[in-house]
Amino acid sequence: MFEIKQSVLLIDDFLLYFVLSLVVFGLAMYLYMRLTPHQELPLIRQGNTAAAISLAGAMLGFVLPLASVVANSVNLGDLLLFAVIALIAQALVFLAMSRLMPGLSQAIEEGNTARATLLAASSISVGVLNAAALVY
Repeated sequence: MFEIKQSVLLIDDFLLYFVLSLVVFGLAMYLYMRLTPHQELPLIRQGNTAAAISLAGAMLGFVLPLASVVANSVNLGDLLLFAVIALIAQALVFLAMSRLMPGLSQAIEEGNTARATLLAASSISVGVLNAAALVY
């Protein structure tokens, strides 16, 4: 009987963390897309590969530290705090790359996959480092 109750508690924790992570992920991506001057979703709907590449990089760059937090957090407060830090890191990547490559948003709008790929790789790289740092 104890094992059944413990299993139910684990499922409850799983659902709580999973659903909260999905909500945080959705909110973070909404906020990220509001930060960028270009409109990712309409561009992607039009077939703009550069917009898809750059957004995919930001998504992975955010979700990697989020997954690390879910795996290592002791409570939901940890999850929320470090999710905010991960989002700030992704915002800083975009802002830094925009300064390093003036006209980045316009280039993405025009379908420049080279710039979008560099932005995506930068976002993922920072996300990996962020995820590794969160373990400690």
